[in-house]
Amino acid sequence: MESYQTAAAPGNIKVTTAVTSAHRLLPASRRPSRLSTTQREKDWENDSTTSSTPSNTEYTGPKLYKEPSAKSNKHIIQNALAHCCLAGKVNEGQKNKILDEMEKCQANNFLVLFRDAGCQFRSVYTYCPETEEIIKLAGIGPKSITPKMIEALYKYNSDRKQFSRIPAKTMSASVDAVTIASHLWQNKKQGTPKKHAK
Repeated sequence: MESYQTAAAPGNIKVTTAVTSAHRLLPASRRPSRLSTTQREKDWENDSTTSSTPSNTEYTGPKLYKEPSAKSNKHIIQNALAHCCLAGKVNEGQKNKILDEMEKCQANNFLVLFRDAGCQFRSVYTYCPETEEIIKLAGIGPKSITPKMIEALYKYNSDRKQFSRIPAKTMSASVDAVTIASHLWQNKKQGTPKKHAK
């Protein structure tokens, strides 16, 4: 059997609740609280806001995420390799190998190394703007490139699917490709194999 009780809630709102006969049989210590629904909601809101209030102290633990120093050009270089430098079935194996290496790499900035002004692809390098380190990731060329070795700088145009030489003299994160001085390319002369006397 149910009976109804009316209680005044804060703000002079009358709340009517159904009370079952079983409810009356419970000892007072086991009966549900007689707080109104709105009062319980207010208590819940007060409890939750204290834990979500922003504190004035900053996190002093280890830095888990490092903001990239510059916008990554990874996708630009990947597009350049796929549509310009290593386009076509003939280059598919080399292209896929280099793209896999780029995916594994944590670097934000990459550079393409050309043989000369003809923009003939040789390799892909990682570039760190803070330290100006240029380290070979995959391909043919020196293990590292210093700013003094660089002859020309290039930017990739995704719409035209081609590289354009830029007039800048210094490296930056906005550069997509470089050429190095021609004397730095080692010409490997193949000698004739020596015949061994019998």
